[in-house]
Amino acid sequence: MIDPDGYRPNVGIILMRDDGRLFWARRVHRDGWQFPQGGMNSDETPLEAMYRELGEETGLRPEQVEVLGSTPGWLRYRLPARCVRPGEKPRCIGQKQVWFLLRLLCGEEALRLDATPKPEFDRFRWVDYWYPVEHVVAFKREVYARALGHMAPAARQVAGELAVPLPQFPLPGREPPRARRRA
Repeated sequence: MIDPDGYRPNVGIILMRDDGRLFWARRVHRDGWQFPQGGMNSDETPLEAMYRELGEETGLRPEQVEVLGSTPGWLRYRLPARCVRPGEKPRCIGQKQVWFLLRLLCGEEALRLDATPKPEFDRFRWVDYWYPVEHVVAFKREVYARALGHMAPAARQVAGELAVPLPQFPLPGREPPRARRRA
């Protein structure tokens, strides 16, 4: 399903442990690491698609996570020209995503990367909150920064300010925090 502007509707999943560390997974047969994400079916809401993708990519069930927040609308990224398939109709130029922040409620032994016949990931690790912004493929960085920036207050409520510090870089679409003046 591609919208009239050429964007594929998609959901992104930020899975967090109570210590603020995030699930970071390696794509099968590639060296690219990312958060779980996937396309929406035409009959799904973003929440329904998120739970389906969560099960397919991590093996987790809805009762094993808590939804802490979601982006209020679509975050878009364009694919690099080398990734746009020539002659494809309708032409997909990128993805528009609703992102969800989930709290892991069970032990990590419940994670199963082989929950489907064609797994998307072959390895995972837990990383610091802002690590993905600097380590995801370049064309997704702004969306990752915006999604993590939007979710940071909810993540801080669970994990605390030390685990989810203010970012050390400006977030897209936001003014950098100003230093407080001392009286």
